[in-house]
Amino acid sequence: MPRFSHTAPIDPLAMWSAGLQVGFLLAESQAVIAMRLWGMAGLWSVSPGENNRMVDEKLRAAQNAGAATFKAIASGQSPDRIASAAIRPFRKATRANHRRLTKRGPKAW
Repeated sequence: MPRFSHTAPIDPLAMWSAGLQVGFLLAESQAVIAMRLWGMAGLWSVSPGENNRMVDEKLRAAQNAGAATFKAIASGQSPDRIASAAIRPFRKATRANHRRLTKRGPKAW
């Protein structure tokens, strides 16, 4: 099998870091999902447009991730950098959502 000289080498620690970012993404996503479901049930304080925001931000994050991944692949980045580029937009969105929803807190009656 021919080797491509333009492909960057793989850094095992960088791949581990990308995996760790996926772990953070999963934890924050679960917390955001829970707070939004509690909001739909009237138990968490959420803004009236939260459901629309939920859909819009997923589309935006997917577009940004696709563009970043394509750019990393096209520029010959290493697999760890490609993975990080793909994860970064989703991680940015979940981190922001987690912070925002946590600040709002449970609904007080």
